[in-house]
This record gives sequence, structure tokens and C-alpha cells, in this order.
Amino acid sequence: MMQQAFAEKVKILVEKDPSVIGLAVAGSWTEEELDEYADLDLVLVTSKRVGGDKEQMMKYANRFGKLLTAFTGEHVGESRLLICLYDDPLLHVDIKFVTLDEFGERVEDPAVLFERDAALSTIIHTTKPQWPQPDFQWIEDRFWTWIHYLACKAARGEFFECLDGITFMRAKVIAPLLQLKSKTKPRGVRKVETKLSAPDLESLKITNVQYNKASIFKAMDNMISVYRSLRRKLFPDTIELRELAEKRTMDFFRKLAKN
Repeated sequence: MMQQAFAEKVKILVEKDPSVIGLAVAGSWTEEELDEYADLDLVLVTSKRVGGDKEQMMKYANRFGKLLTAFTGEHVGESRLLICLYDDPLLHVDIKFVTLDEFGERVEDPAVLFERDAALSTIIHTTKPQWPQPDFQWIEDRFWTWIHYLACKAARGEFFECLDGITFMRAKVIAPLLQLKSKTKPRGVRKVETKLSAPDLESLKITNVQYNKASIFKAMDNMISVYRSLRRKLFPDTIELRELAEKRTMDFFRKLAKN
């Protein structure tokens, strides 16, 4: 596989660099899901902090292959991430630059390709990864306001705004809750086609929407039903339900849906 060949080339290069403590790989590699379309997710551990310094990150990235373009990952909340597109072969490579202390803070256990003095393996064996979990109260506090907002925009004819909003809610609310119910990693809509059961996938599919008012209200109505069902199954009693907001929003929603 081209990802494995690229990773081996990087490994050979960084083994000769005394500033590098280790190299690891995560993502599809560790999940044994590499195919011709997979990205390569590298973790480069350096003795001095490089993450967040784009100039230094680019210097490393340029050494690893024919770099076509690269940008940092602030849009996903990670300035230490450099998202790269290489040529010969054309390959998407994410490189996360961390120090040894930072390496312990992770969402999954990567595979170690190279390390000095078992530094990476020691951290992996003595600490645990923590995958971010949905915040139920955060979701409930926002859900009904989002529904009200999108209903207003649908009634006004701002359909593209509605399409974007429904897509956002599907990725941030419905898909993660379905994945949690299925005991898989809550990671938005990534790989839901292979991770969810057929009924759960159908629950996601019925939130799809076309560019017209009737479809938008139908998709929102389906999303509300799915959310309520998941809320009953997943939310503990400690979550404060916004019952009045829900009732008032639903009365408003039903009125607009009939017009």
C-alpha cells in the first residue's frame, strides 16, 4: 500500500534526526482499514516543541516527499496538525507534531513505527487514550433553539441555510448519539455506513433533505423524532431537559409546517 511505503520512507528519514524521539501512525492504519482511498495519519514526536510553528512544521513536511500543498488544522481545533497533500503518489497525509509530554494526551493508541529508548511505548503502556464523548447537556441546551432557528429560515425561504443547519445537526447530534448507542466511536458521520446497524443507518438517512420547504420540515420532523428516541435511551436522569423550550418550539414548528 502506498501509505505504508510513504510511512516507511518517513521512518528512515527521522531515524537519522536526533531531534526526533519517535514516529507513530494512527487512524485507518491501526483500525486495519487501509485501502487506496485512506489518509495517512502520522504523529511525529520531537524533543523541542514544533507543533504550532508552521514554518518549522513545513520544514519537516517538505523533507518527507513531494509536497504539493499544506495547511494547519485550526479549523478542527488543532494548530499542531499539518494537513498535507503529496504527489508521486498523490496522497493525503496528516502530520501531528507533539512533544513527548503531549504524546500521552491522545484519543487512541497509535502504532509505533520508530522510537528512542522505548519512550513512546512506555507512555502508551502507562496511560490511557480518551475519545471525546458527546456532552448530553450541551446538546439538550441547544437543540430546541436550533430547531426554532431553522424553522424560521425555512418559513422565510432561506433553504440553503436550512440545508447547512440540518447537516450540522446530523453530524454534531444525531450521528454521534447513534454511534454511542451502537457502542462505536462517536465521530460524526465518518464511516457510519459500515459502523451502524441497518435500522440506525435508516434513522440517519431520513434526516436527508432536498431543496424545498416540504422536504426541510419533513427532515427536521424526523430529526426531532430520532433525537427524542435517542435521548430516552442514552441520557441519564441528571440531564436537565428543556421541556418548556421543547413544548413552545414544537407548537411553533407545527404551525409553520402546516403553512
